[in-house]
Amino acid sequence: MAAERMFVLNNLTKIYGEMKALSSLSLVVEKGETIALIGPSGAGKTTLLNLLANTIKPDEGTISVDGKPMQEYKSTKQFASKVGIIRQQFDLIGQLEVIHNVLAGRLKDWSFFKSMLSLVIPQEKNLAVNALDRVGLSNKVFEKAMNLSGGEQQRVALARILIQKPEAVLADEPVASLDPARAEDILYMLTKLAAEEQQTLIASLHSVSYAKKYFKRIIALKSGKVYFDLPAEEVTEELLSSLYYLEEDKRHE
Repeated sequence: MAAERMFVLNNLTKIYGEMKALSSLSLVVEKGETIALIGPSGAGKTTLLNLLANTIKPDEGTISVDGKPMQEYKSTKQFASKVGIIRQQFDLIGQLEVIHNVLAGRLKDWSFFKSMLSLVIPQEKNLAVNALDRVGLSNKVFEKAMNLSGGEQQRVALARILIQKPEAVLADEPVASLDPARAEDILYMLTKLAAEEQQTLIASLHSVSYAKKYFKRIIALKSGKVYFDLPAEEVTEELLSSLYYLEEDKRHE
């Protein structure tokens, strides 16, 4: 059974100064799940994703990834085969051509020499071209990333994840900076590609409607704790109203 678990989180606590971003949080994420994280601003969504991405460490508690304690992944390259992350800011190098930004997904598998050579002569070019074709950008291979629209830049980030081939994809507010039409396009593509690649997908979202439309499981955070954890179809308007209810609202009535 443990082999089917992508993440196991046990009593995670993360503190910034006097603020508890997460408090004794425990979760199990099975392989292949599509999960939306929702909740008010400051609920702990980004902190949770950063912990899963191993970019920050918990103050208390443990995380296992694919049955192995997080601390046993000794190198960034080794961990990159398990977990990849897409951020709201896309994390692209604007001055570089699209193909080089996509090929950054291969750095975990390349030597230093091959990585440097690829900046002059793109290595494994066909992988990048195929990935860009899957996200509808086959005509932008040699365009500078800075010249692309926000939606196109997020597609480049998706292509990069495609050739990185992690077992789990984390997406931190992946459509927050996009208009509704492009947001729908990216979420459709993100969930479709994750299904095709048999990846676990966890995305933080501000939009509850997107969460219910594109994800099968919804985990709501509030004040650093799990407020509810339900199949998307069981999330009611009453639960959502309670989740986003502010004590300040009551004081001003």
